[in-house]
Amino acid sequence: MGPNKAVLNRLSRIEGQVRGLAQMVEEDRYCIDILQQFQAVKAALAKAETEILKNHAACCVAEAIASGDAEDQRQKFAELVDLFAKAKA
Repeated sequence: MGPNKAVLNRLSRIEGQVRGLAQMVEEDRYCIDILQQFQAVKAALAKAETEILKNHAACCVAEAIASGDAEDQRQKFAELVDLFAKAKA
C-alpha cells in the first residue's frame, strides 16, 4: 500500500468518526462523551497530517536537496515555516 493510499484510508476512517460525532450531537449525548470523540478525531487528523508531512519530506524536500537548487530548497523550507506559522496564529 502506497503512502497516499494509507492516508486516504485514514481519512475515510476519520470521515466516519465525524459522522458519528454529528450523530452524537444530534442525539444530545453527554457532553464529555462528545468531547472525547472530538479529541479522538483531532488525534486521528494529527496522525494523517504527520503522514503527509513525512511524505513531503521524503519526496519534495529530498528532491530539492538532491537537485542542488538552492532556490528550490529555500522555497520548500519557507513553505513549511509559513504553514506552521499559520497553524500557531
